[in-house]
Parts: sequence; C-alpha cells; structure tokens
Amino acid sequence: MKLCTYDAGNGPRAGVVVGDRVLDAATLLGEHGGVRDVQALLELANDPLTRLKPAVAAANAAQGVPLAGVRLRAPILQPPTVRDFMVYEGHATQGGTRQLSDAWYRLPIFYFSSPLRIFGPEDAVPYPSASDQLDYELELGAVIGREGSNVAEADAFSYIAGFTIFNDWSCRDLQRDEMEARLGPAKGKDSATSLGPWVVTTDELAPFIRDGRLYVRCTLKVNGVQWMDNDGGLMYHTWGAMIERASRDSRMVPGDVLGGGTVTGGSIGEAIRDGKPARYLQPGDVVEIEVEGIGVLRNTIAPKVNPDPKYRFKAPAAEAPAASR
Repeated sequence: MKLCTYDAGNGPRAGVVVGDRVLDAATLLGEHGGVRDVQALLELANDPLTRLKPAVAAANAAQGVPLAGVRLRAPILQPPTVRDFMVYEGHATQGGTRQLSDAWYRLPIFYFSSPLRIFGPEDAVPYPSASDQLDYELELGAVIGREGSNVAEADAFSYIAGFTIFNDWSCRDLQRDEMEARLGPAKGKDSATSLGPWVVTTDELAPFIRDGRLYVRCTLKVNGVQWMDNDGGLMYHTWGAMIERASRDSRMVPGDVLGGGTVTGGSIGEAIRDGKPARYLQPGDVVEIEVEGIGVLRNTIAPKVNPDPKYRFKAPAAEAPAASR
C-alpha cells in the first residue's frame, strides 16, 4: 500500500493511493472524525495496517478522489523524532578521500534532526537566510509503525511500517562552522527536511529487500539534469542495525522517521567529484528525487527571507604573512 497524507480542501487526512485515486483511510476503517496523517493512522489500535489492507482490496476505487485534484502533504506532518544516520561508506569517506574512525564501522551513527520543519512533495523550500551553500542529500527514510524499546536487529523489520524518500537539506557553510566547534550538526541541518511523496509499506517493497537492505535505484535531477544515479542497497549497516541502535536504552513510537543517510553520490560535493555539472543550489532550482518502488519527491527552492549577516558563516581569516607573525 501507498500511505499518504492528502488535502482535498478540508485539511490534511490519511489516505491510500490506488492507481490515480486516493481512498480515505478513516472511511475504509470506519473511523469517525477522520485520521489526520499517516502517523495518526499508525497510532490507531488493533494493528491498523493489517485491517486496512483487506479494506483497500475490497473498496471500489471510484469512491476515492482523483490524485491529481489533491495536495499531497508530507506523509508524517510532524514526526515525534527524526533520527538521521550515515551508513553509506562512499558518502562518509567522500569517495575514499576521508578516513573513518573504528566507531563508524562498529556502530550506526546518527544525529537528531528537527521534526518542526518538514516539507512535502511539490512544496517550495525556503533558501536558508544565513547560508550561501545549500545542498541536498538523497536518502531513504524508514517510518516506524509500532512502539518499541531495545529492539533486536533480527526483529527490526517488524517495526517498520514502510519507506519514504528523505531529503536532508544541508547548509554546508553553517555546518562547517558547527563541526569545527565539535558540536552539531544543528543549524546546518534544521532549516528543512522533505519527506514523500508517500510511505510504501514494507510488504510492497519485499522484492527489493535483501540482507536487511533496500536495493532500489535512486536518481536525482536538478532542473531536469541528472546529477546522481546509484543503488540504495549499497549500505554498510543494515536497517535492522539502525533500529537496534536507535532503540537501545530509548524508545521508538509510530511516526518516528529514520533517515539512512546520504546514498553514495547523493550530495553536491559527490556529484562534482563524479563529473556532473553540479553546483550549490540557488532559488528557483527544482530538485527531483526518484526512488524505485517508491516514487518521486520534487521541491523548488524559494527565495531567502530576512537575511541577517550576523548569522552567516564567517570564513577564517587568511594567515598573516610570515614577517608579521
């Protein structure tokens, strides 16, 4: 199933995409009052996805609304948490130019991103006012379907409701400031995350899942020009290892989002190194990510709003000449 959050003019509701139509999830399940988004759907009692699947199969698609006539929102409007990992060795080493620590190979490393700046498909993403080096990051995102703590890697897939496309918009100049201060990333990352166009349930993606990884073709275009093409399955750590790590001595709940980190080649620096005609993003650019088995997530970069020079990245001063040291 393709689980979406859509707005037909009366506010967001959870739905299921069937062909070129959207069926209302609350109607299918007999839930009165509607279901606001995919997270609210997953929070329903009595295994909502198991109940929803036969209801979709028995439904008449004509009772839905045309997909072309609704606004698709981010499937999870405000996730409880957003954990973003970095499990692709090619990205982490920047094509072999950077040496990784032993800890990177032992543990799936992640940071918490902001759940308060989530954008959906076709949304305009504001260019961060303090940055001049806006980058995308093509990622796969797992959406948690049930609560758990201390989940074993072997059991992890039973906690994943499905997968979506995850674009971790990154301000490389601000990130550089933070990482040199040995804290972060924070402001380099919290201006925007895009999710969508929907969540494809794990059972539907079963043909692409092997060895705990999702082997799907991932491509990215900017203004119609392809800047990236690679396989999302070429990850060092598995999805199970990520969930085990995230839930250790902690808690996951329905609607939590885990980003797998940038698929190798899925950032601008890597595109430049791979010989693509890439550069940092500018207002007006259209970034289009396509993932096999999931769909297309497209966003346009909007202009900066209220830039303030005091928050901007300050490059280090040039070294003083030897005679004046």
